[in-house]
Amino acid sequence: MTAPGAGGPPPDPNAGQPPRRPTSPELASSDDERVVELLSELLRRTHLSAPSDLAAIVADQARSIGACQLDLYLVNYELDALVALPIAGSQAETLSVTGTIAGRAFRATTILRPPHADDSPLRLWVPLIDGTERLGVMGVTFPAGSAADPLLAVCERYAHMFSLLIVTKGAFGDTFVKTRRRRSMTIASELAWSLAPPLVFATDGLALAGMLEPAYDNGGDALDYAVDDGVLHLAVFDAMGHGLAAAGVAAFAIAAYRHSRRDGLDLVQTRDAMHDAVADQFPDERYVTAVIAQLELRTGRLSWISAGHPPPLVIRNGRTARVLSAAPCLPLGVPLDGPPARVAREMLEPGDLVLFYTDGLTEARGHDGRPFATDGLSAFIEREASGGHPAPETLRRLRQTIVGVQPDGLSDDATALLVEWNRGSEDAMLPPTVD
Repeated sequence: MTAPGAGGPPPDPNAGQPPRRPTSPELASSDDERVVELLSELLRRTHLSAPSDLAAIVADQARSIGACQLDLYLVNYELDALVALPIAGSQAETLSVTGTIAGRAFRATTILRPPHADDSPLRLWVPLIDGTERLGVMGVTFPAGSAADPLLAVCERYAHMFSLLIVTKGAFGDTFVKTRRRRSMTIASELAWSLAPPLVFATDGLALAGMLEPAYDNGGDALDYAVDDGVLHLAVFDAMGHGLAAAGVAAFAIAAYRHSRRDGLDLVQTRDAMHDAVADQFPDERYVTAVIAQLELRTGRLSWISAGHPPPLVIRNGRTARVLSAAPCLPLGVPLDGPPARVAREMLEPGDLVLFYTDGLTEARGHDGRPFATDGLSAFIEREASGGHPAPETLRRLRQTIVGVQPDGLSDDATALLVEWNRGSEDAMLPPTVD
């Protein structure tokens, strides 16, 4: 829990010095005061820190609340392992998301403490959550005899602050990205991930999660969304081909979509502007299929246009899935005359889930070796919905179902965006409430 040694500048001029608070939690006048001073000291010490310094500072500052060990883990891109952030003196190893207490704390977004005797150290596993996006877990150890209840709220707030720092500081270095990777990405996938928005978001009445697979070699699929003034804007793209050329077209399609969306164009105008932009920029007959949609959060009114793209699925009452059909127009950039873009509409009911996806998902094979197909995809989402899993956990399980069973990897990119309206699942995605 000390600052890193030689090999780089010290992360903090106060690293290695005793924290400003006494190390015994019992000396705090109140839990609130302890939280305020802990977080204010952490902020003070991280003003001039680089991303690679952050873990050591967080671990060192934890001594001010009596912690004798702190380990930090980030979830990998495959969402099946928790990878330790390097901290000097730490021997933490990679942990599985399934079959470990740390993994259960991550999956359930709750604080867990393994059973322990009164004369043994107290260990707490605390999820790292930025808003509602699960980033990893924090393992905190306190000396034997420590009372757990007064420490729960402090650790939850501390984990929350560290999660915010991961997101803000991560923009200035590669430490967190490299920790999450098991192997090198293709250049096409680097481009795809650099343009992707956060893959989890929730607000009152709305929860959504995205998936980009294969994580290290996604070259032609893309997704985007924005939530403003009570409207969710979203789009899913599938560019022709694979690799860097396809990724370049998909990236251009995202830029054209954002340009139109930010200029306030409606769905038809957005589709037409994107179609013209792709056709002008890529006259070599490259094209992009897309679904472009808007959801009014107050009413549940869903509007969408299909540009040669697989239709969305709606899952109602957690057990019935059906295809939302729409009259399709030509894919973006196809240099042919075709039907005009037409807006389809659906009134969602509270609790509905809507899945937008690319055809690589339905072409993937299940455990039985047969293509997943629309029926298999519908059945999977129905099953997860009936089990009460929120959108991020549903897509994590979907990934484990399709990616892990492909002997030669996915034959095509598989991208999905799962939207939940007025289901109440956003509450299950929040950090635990600790009084």
